[in-house]
Amino acid sequence: MKRKTVKAAFIKSLPVFAGYIVLGIGFGVLLGKAGYGLIWALVMSVTMYAGTMQYVAVGLLSGGASLISTAVTTLLVQARHLFYGISMIDKYKGAGWKKIYLAFSLTDETYSLLCDGHYPEGSNPHWYRFLVSIFNQSYWIMGCLIGNFIGTNVPFNSKGIEFAMTSIFVTVFVEQWKSTKNHLPAIIGVISTAVCLAVFGSEDFLIPSMIVITVLLFALRKPLEKKAEVEEDE
Repeated sequence: MKRKTVKAAFIKSLPVFAGYIVLGIGFGVLLGKAGYGLIWALVMSVTMYAGTMQYVAVGLLSGGASLISTAVTTLLVQARHLFYGISMIDKYKGAGWKKIYLAFSLTDETYSLLCDGHYPEGSNPHWYRFLVSIFNQSYWIMGCLIGNFIGTNVPFNSKGIEFAMTSIFVTVFVEQWKSTKNHLPAIIGVISTAVCLAVFGSEDFLIPSMIVITVLLFALRKPLEKKAEVEEDE
C-alpha cells in the first residue's frame, strides 16, 4: 500500500468528514439524552454504522420496541443499501478479505464517493476503496463519541438536531454534482424520488423510488458508461 494511495483516500473522504462529525455528534447527543452512554455509542457506531437507522434506533430503544418491529423498521429504512451493493459487485471483485468490510461499510456517502469507479493512477483500487471506507467510519465513530459525551454532560434542548441527517445528504449531492459533467444520474434520482413521493406519500416512497432509479440506471447503463469514458479521455 503506497503513501500516495493513503493520501488520495484521505483527501477523497474529507467532504464526508465534515458531514459525519456533525451528523455523528447529533446522534451521540440524542443517544446521551435518552440515557445511553459512551459504550452504547461506540458499539452502535462500530457494529451498526447506519446513520439513519441509528437515529431511528434511539426512539426504538427508548420506546421499548419489539424485536419484530425493530427488524421490519430496519429493513424498510436500510433497504436502499441492497441496490448499492448490487451496483458495486464488479468493482469489488478480487478484493479478497477487504470485500467483507467494503460491503459492510457501504453507506450512502461512501457509495457516493466510490460509485464512479475512479481511483488514483498507480494505486490498488481495492486498497483505495478500503481506506476511503475506513476513514469515513472513523469520522462517524469520533462524531458519535463526542456527541454522546456532550449529550450526557451538557444540559441543553436538543430538539431539531436530527436535521443534521438532511444536511449531509445535501452536501454529498452537491459534491457529486460538481465532480462530474454527466448530471443525468442525479437528475434521474431527483425526478424519480419526487414522483414516488407524490404517488406513495412520505412514509412509503423510499423503496419504490430506489427500484425506479435502479431500473432506469440499468436501462441507461451503456450510454452512461460511454459518456463516462468520453469524459475520462477529455
